Amino acid sequence: MPRAESSDVPVLRNVFHPSDFSPASHTAFAHALTAALTAKAKLTILHVSPQRGERWADFPGVRETLERWGLLPKNSERSAVSKLDINVAKVQTVDKDPIEAVTAYLTNHSTDLIVLATDQSKGKVRWLNKSVATGVARKARQMTLFIPKGVDGFVSLKDGSISLKNILIPVAFAPPAQPAIQGAVRIASRLSCTSGVFTILHVGEDGSMPDIQCPKLAGWCWNKLTKSGEVVDVIDQTVRETEADLIVMSTEGRNGFLDALRGSHSERVLRKARCPIMAIPAGGFIGSLL
Repeated sequence: MPRAESSDVPVLRNVFHPSDFSPASHTAFAHALTAALTAKAKLTILHVSPQRGERWADFPGVRETLERWGLLPKNSERSAVSKLDINVAKVQTVDKDPIEAVTAYLTNHSTDLIVLATDQSKGKVRWLNKSVATGVARKARQMTLFIPKGVDGFVSLKDGSISLKNILIPVAFAPPAQPAIQGAVRIASRLSCTSGVFTILHVGEDGSMPDIQCPKLAGWCWNKLTKSGEVVDVIDQTVRETEADLIVMSTEGRNGFLDALRGSHSERVLRKARCPIMAIPAGGFIGSLL
């Protein structure tokens, strides 16, 4: 088996988190902040409002969160955040269409990982209601971590603790599954998760699972399942059976961070998600997650 780490794997440099200041966005913020801390990357928090009025104080408090997590002393100076080797930028923009505003920002700013909250009310995902291909067509390597509304995720907003023991990786012949497998291992490794189970799920006939390589990671084991049935229903059932904390899926990555999902199994899985989903473009940098 190949090893989990590689010295020539690119690192994550820029984490992007669009926020609407909702409770769901606060949960997504905790995950974005953890990713930035782990990778020693820049974190950009973008808030889009139809009119000016929100105060800067409405943004999630990075310093206060780090103090609550025990990573900074109480009443630290603002400059103390940089001592943790991260850089935080808070951006506020006025636009009636948050998706257009996010797309415009991504067109002009390099981003490796996007972390955002989703609302699946009425069986739809708001971020996927319209095409965003025009602005992000050249950014097909962006990875996205979706945090469904009402889901706590694997990072505690209260104390920053990590709860990640079961990762589900649905695989198919297309798109290639290896980026998702490598990405799942990298996440568990960089977050210092000492033990757990990677479950590889293929929906099809017995013996039809694609040829994949499972990297070694101390304390973690691999479980391979082949099931028959409707893909999304089987994935949803397996999430419940394995008590999955995270789903990692490869996407086609044709036209950017959302168009890669639209009309795919990944979009349908996201609509029913009971846990966070990491979408990794099949042509992206498999190791640059954290």
